[in-house]
Amino acid sequence: MTPAFAVEPTELLPDPALEARARDIGRSLRCVVCQNQSIDDSAAEVARDMRRAVRERISAGDKDEQVFAYMVARYGDYVLLKPPFKAGTWVLWLGGPIVLIVAGGLLLIAARRRKPIPPAEPLSDEEQRRLNALLKN
Repeated sequence: MTPAFAVEPTELLPDPALEARARDIGRSLRCVVCQNQSIDDSAAEVARDMRRAVRERISAGDKDEQVFAYMVARYGDYVLLKPPFKAGTWVLWLGGPIVLIVAGGLLLIAARRRKPIPPAEPLSDEEQRRLNALLKN
């Protein structure tokens, strides 16, 4: 299924304003089984359940913040596509840059330790005669 068709017609709320809120929230929540895909874009069964939970909370009168709090309480900060910067999520925020810095440092160290290739010695007179003989044939 393509991302545009992940939300099924049976899931849609009858009120367009509430449905728009549900879609906005759905685009900010990560499917817990997909890799960096929002629940709005995912066709996974768990994403469908998460979309259903969002729409139930909105229909019950919850504000957006309450829906996010409910989903975080149920799935953790990982469910947010933009998790807050705090002790429990620092790896999500700093993991990539730290890996790049360490890898760059290791490459720099390896490049500095690498010894240059010495220039080739010139051919002796005998080697040059043999080469010329081979090239003539």
